[in-house]
Amino acid sequence: MQLFVQRVFDGLQAGAIYAILALAIVIVFRASGMLNIAQGEIAMFTTFIAWNLFDVGLPWWASSVASLVIGFLVGAVLYRLLIVRLGGGHASPLAVVMVTIGLFLMLNDGAAVIWGTTAKPVPRIFGTGRVEIFGAGVAVQVLGLLAVLGVLVVVFGLLFQRTKLGLALRAVTSNQESAALAGIKVTTVLMIGWGLAGAIGSVAGSFTASGNFAVDRNMMQIVLIYAFAAATLGGFDSPLGAVLGGLIIGLVSELVVGYVAIVGPDLRLLPGFALVIIVLLVRPQGMFGSPKVVRA
Repeated sequence: MQLFVQRVFDGLQAGAIYAILALAIVIVFRASGMLNIAQGEIAMFTTFIAWNLFDVGLPWWASSVASLVIGFLVGAVLYRLLIVRLGGGHASPLAVVMVTIGLFLMLNDGAAVIWGTTAKPVPRIFGTGRVEIFGAGVAVQVLGLLAVLGVLVVVFGLLFQRTKLGLALRAVTSNQESAALAGIKVTTVLMIGWGLAGAIGSVAGSFTASGNFAVDRNMMQIVLIYAFAAATLGGFDSPLGAVLGGLIIGLVSELVVGYVAIVGPDLRLLPGFALVIIVLLVRPQGMFGSPKVVRA
């Protein structure tokens, strides 16, 4: 029982990080119908900036909070400078994918030029304490991460359902032309959407670095793969689905690797992606995604 509880919380820790980055991916997709391949590298870059703040004396938790603002600015500026020039909300999805792939490479190489290739040590955001749950020692960091994820789910649920900005984001997602005729500044709303995704991604970056005890320029690449799987599993138009998808993939991967002898650590990607394939065969839009309605 103790080992099972430990593995469950290990899976939830990994899954929560996938869920946070998947939430960022889904927000961009909901706002603009685009996939940002560079979402993980934006998170990595802002985490390096947070490390700079930590290095000059700011506590790591405060540096991580500051990275939220930095992530918002980076996401918004990238949309304004790159995506708008491709056509904004009317940009070709393929063109956006190619540009964000280029941005992925540029940010990764840029981090190496600015900060070098050596990992930068950082502490845990919530410290190294542990609490006992059903006989298993669970890190306070894991409980703090799950609490942060819960806050993000509540905040963005209220944002999309109870605020004018959320209404504008939903209107732009539904029909940009009609939203513009209703007086909504489409470019500004989309820029805010990309900024919010950048801010959320920075949270995933900070917790990934804390889990590794270091900031590294390649730390978000596997996380990004899992995050896309989580968004696919939950549904690209469902923030809640992305969160649940991330948690499910984290749990399934950890438990299968722990209890199925034939699936070792080298095949850690296999269980989560096998689950995604099975779900998509039954429900192509994902567990919580909306089915696409096509007029006959």
